[in-house]
Amino acid sequence: MARTASVHRATSETDVIVTLDLDSATYEPPATGHGFLDHMLDALARHARVGLSVRARGDLHVEPHHLIEDVGITLGQALTQALGDRRGIERYGSAFVPMDETLAHVVLDLSGRAHLAFEPERLDVWGDAGGMTHYHLREFLRGLCNHAGVTLHVRLLAGREAHHVIEAVVKAFARALRDAMRVTSDDLASTKGVL
Repeated sequence: MARTASVHRATSETDVIVTLDLDSATYEPPATGHGFLDHMLDALARHARVGLSVRARGDLHVEPHHLIEDVGITLGQALTQALGDRRGIERYGSAFVPMDETLAHVVLDLSGRAHLAFEPERLDVWGDAGGMTHYHLREFLRGLCNHAGVTLHVRLLAGREAHHVIEAVVKAFARALRDAMRVTSDDLASTKGVL
């Protein structure tokens, strides 16, 4: 069965189309109107090794929050559809990613239960990256977790500069996701018999 999905989310603030293929790295450069968000989506696709297309527009004249959050929501919805019943997946993933002075650790569970523990919000992360802050990253990941049923723990072991913090977290998330969504059996990785 193909693990693919296409989701369109339209609100008064944003219009987002996400196409996702978990078993192909066919790549299409993202186009959201926000340069750093595009850069992060590019990193996510390349490090998770998935086929990803994101076309979006939003009320960037107000602030990037709505666009970034809604892209996370739509990507989460697409991930849920593409995973199907989650039969045979590894389920768990973990990755450390360094970026210069920054070290991020991400651990996730594709359990169907949404939870985000986001440590960087407790720390003194400096500045923004093209208008995107670690708080925007938190909202992106929260939207994704809530709509994909992902339990996600994000730890920042070192780092202060926003660009490096955000990028290291996204790459660590992508690599943990790559491991968790691998199909390695015919069974569900659950004693309950359902995810």
